[in-house]
Amino acid sequence: MIDAIDYQLIAAVQAGLPIAARPYEVIGEKLAIAEQEVIERLARLKSQGLIKRWGVVVKHRALGYQANAMIVMNVPDERVGEIGALISLQPCVNLCYQRPRQGEVWPYSLYCMIHGKSREVVLEQWAELRHACQLTDYAYEVLFSRRCFKQRGAIYARNTAVREKSRAEHRQHSPVEFQNQSGFGLPAV
Repeated sequence: MIDAIDYQLIAAVQAGLPIAARPYEVIGEKLAIAEQEVIERLARLKSQGLIKRWGVVVKHRALGYQANAMIVMNVPDERVGEIGALISLQPCVNLCYQRPRQGEVWPYSLYCMIHGKSREVVLEQWAELRHACQLTDYAYEVLFSRRCFKQRGAIYARNTAVREKSRAEHRQHSPVEFQNQSGFGLPAV
């Protein structure tokens, strides 16, 4: 059960912590509560599962990881869970998930993301991953991104300032596009 302050606290942190030596103190000042109460409430919300994850959004391009590829694979439904779990264990994979196929137009069922400092590095990692996970029998596409996508967590609590910031970021990073190895661009689904 959350109260009004919890709700305001979620709204205050969902777009990120303030850049400050004591970010919880800054949030507490805005909500008229003590820094320690901010920390305790966030810990309680996390332990209750109301905040699923507390982490950092890494701006990988700023760190030199300029080549980012979404690998899409047509894996038989009965093997998606097993292979997806195996792919998720690979150190070069940032995320892996299943999506429904879209008929013959888009027959891919399993997706994973690989970041690298160059396309060559990403393709080498993909070749190693294909061999290690025995994916050589399945159709796939390697879709390199052309643009940096918006990187943030989900927005749940209504807050006009946060909503406007989110809309501005969305406009800045749209449209989302992928590019396959042949250079053919595909619109995001």
